[in-house]
Amino acid sequence: MLGLPDSVSALLFDLDGVLTETDKVHAQAWREAFDKLLREQADAEGTHFVPFDPVSDYDEYVDGKPRYDGVRSFLQSRDIRLPEGSEDDAPGLGSIHAVGNLKNELVLALIERDGVAAYGGSMRYLDAVREAGLARAVVSSSANCRAVLKSAGIAGYFDTVVDGVVAEREGLAGKPAPDTFLKAAEVLGVPAAGAAVFEDALAGVQAGHDGHFGYVVGVDRAGQARELREHGADRVVADLADLLVEA
Repeated sequence: MLGLPDSVSALLFDLDGVLTETDKVHAQAWREAFDKLLREQADAEGTHFVPFDPVSDYDEYVDGKPRYDGVRSFLQSRDIRLPEGSEDDAPGLGSIHAVGNLKNELVLALIERDGVAAYGGSMRYLDAVREAGLARAVVSSSANCRAVLKSAGIAGYFDTVVDGVVAEREGLAGKPAPDTFLKAAEVLGVPAAGAAVFEDALAGVQAGHDGHFGYVVGVDRAGQARELREHGADRVVADLADLLVEA
């Protein structure tokens, strides 16, 4: 009915790009934050300004990763070195943490201004999953996960949430490490082999594969079906509702 193996009894969903359209919001916020830094660097060095690509750079370097890891990854790709700073750095361009905090400030402003929408196909799938009585968790690197779930009106669909706040509190490594997914499965009382992972990010699909979960569904929102399979997706769909076709 749900397009999953019979052995699966728990479903672990990424948030941005799988359940909600906040992947677009994050991409825009990353672009604004990084472009400020890249333009400043180009002006200071007298070099050509090459902007952050909200598709290819987002997918490759920041999507699915904890915020500061995303900053480190992208800056490394451009051979830009900044001091680490600390989490209480003011939003800005002077450190890795300052850039990450600037991105977070921008994304919160965008969410407050425009709100958050859940994908229609994801809502159909969540309704079917809830009707089937399977355990459900959200696993997100975002520290704003609970606020987004509430804004989108879908918080009540899930038995537990493992987000950036939980990961920091419990010392869980972020995606592509499988730790946060494994924690969600543990809370739901199922082994990894009995859980399915739903991810649109390459780092998240890699985490599902490396954690030896029973099934990994890649959600292709950005034309990267091949890459999702290469990172370990057992099946790739354009929308979660596509899994219901087999019902």
